[in-house]
Amino acid sequence: MRPLVFLLLPALLGAQSLKDFEKKVTEFTLANGLHFIVIERHEAPVVSFHTYVNVGSVDDPSGETGIAHMFEHMAFKGTQTIGTKNWPEEKKALDAIEVVYNQLDKEKRKGFHSDPKKIEALQADLKKAIEHADSLVEENEYDRIVESNGGVGMNAGTAEDSTNYFYSFPSNKIELWFLLESERFLQPVFREFYKERDVVREERRMRVESSPQGKLVEALLATAFEAHPYRVMPGGWASDIDNFRRPEAEAFYKLYYTPNNITIGIAGDVNPADAKRMAEKYFARLPRGPIPPLVRTVEPPQEGEKRVAVSSPAQPFLATAYKRPDQYSKDDAALDVLSDVLSGGRTGIIYRELVRDKKIALGAGSQSTFPSGRYPSLFLFFVAPSSGHSVEENEKELNAIIDRVKKDRVDDEAIQRVKTKLRAALIRKLDSNSGLASELCSYYVNFGDWRKLFTELEDYDKVTAADVQRVAKTYLTDSTKTVAYTFAPAEGGAK
Repeated sequence: MRPLVFLLLPALLGAQSLKDFEKKVTEFTLANGLHFIVIERHEAPVVSFHTYVNVGSVDDPSGETGIAHMFEHMAFKGTQTIGTKNWPEEKKALDAIEVVYNQLDKEKRKGFHSDPKKIEALQADLKKAIEHADSLVEENEYDRIVESNGGVGMNAGTAEDSTNYFYSFPSNKIELWFLLESERFLQPVFREFYKERDVVREERRMRVESSPQGKLVEALLATAFEAHPYRVMPGGWASDIDNFRRPEAEAFYKLYYTPNNITIGIAGDVNPADAKRMAEKYFARLPRGPIPPLVRTVEPPQEGEKRVAVSSPAQPFLATAYKRPDQYSKDDAALDVLSDVLSGGRTGIIYRELVRDKKIALGAGSQSTFPSGRYPSLFLFFVAPSSGHSVEENEKELNAIIDRVKKDRVDDEAIQRVKTKLRAALIRKLDSNSGLASELCSYYVNFGDWRKLFTELEDYDKVTAADVQRVAKTYLTDSTKTVAYTFAPAEGGAK
């Protein structure tokens, strides 16, 4: 597993030890199970906050793919006091929408026996009900409060294994963050739900349906994974999005957005004692919930190479993926080093041969963990052929490189160069309070202890050239391979 802020702490600390760093970190857990990790960094009067919710698209119920992402959008819509002109009236209007929607749904379920005129009338009533509710909304009030008080970088993201909310405030506005963040998870209001559903649907259209790369990745995942939820991108399937209902999002929130399923990281100019006092004041109000269900589905063993072709008149692409174990595997560090040996910048073997020397590709690389790492996933290679060169030619050369790495041991100098480069990359990311807060949360949730950041560094130091060759032989096998590529419509899909 190599997250965006890879090996962050050692670079931050320089020669300091884990014991020295621990002095800067304060951890506490509220009675309701919400865990806080606070690190003091007083260089500037700014504090970054990161809310890590242990739920992602793998937890989307069947028929509701994308609902985790949908709730992420709802979390910015305000509360019963923020974002409304008249909450009692707005609540009535929101409930009225669902009454009409239920009537419409009931009529549609009659199938051939439904009344088209009644459906048309109910659709008109639904439109009016939504417009009335929208008229009671104070647009973007949550955002305006944050921005007017110096908040920056407010955003969120839904991944396969987690959902994250983050932004930074001046250190004299810390208590405002505690108020706002606790309120939006204590009493979220699913206002403008159907309007936002259209926004989410448009996001999918732009990122997947209108994107050759997006379509290719979607096809790759759906082909590589037969059963596990990793087969669906976090945005979900279009038909599921089109049929989202507000009660479904509310049920998802109640099940997964419990304080015992949330970890909060705070980094910057903060006093831990003050943070704990405010956490008790604001977040202790959230009621503890039952432990959310685990993902039951286990991907069955793959027994042969799979291929999928995607029609696209645009730039051709090739994606080749091999099954690999989860991020808890003893081979995880070696797989990361293998990826960097192959594609770590301009010195990586794949880039050097396909792009620089042979010039048959515009870009090429790899990713050791895709799409995420909590469950067995994929080791991914991707190539964009250059003009006049085909997917077939690039695939042949890529396979030759992979075979060579399995046959001939990578020299120790290359391994050391990768380790040095990985360490150096951290230095450029050290000043980011937001990155630090994010990684502390991620490692705590995924490994049970943020200190895994340090032990992971040791894991990388132990990787040898023999380890790299061994994992290449073990995991980069044809029987676990899935190949996805685009082709121009006139060419057909056979290959």
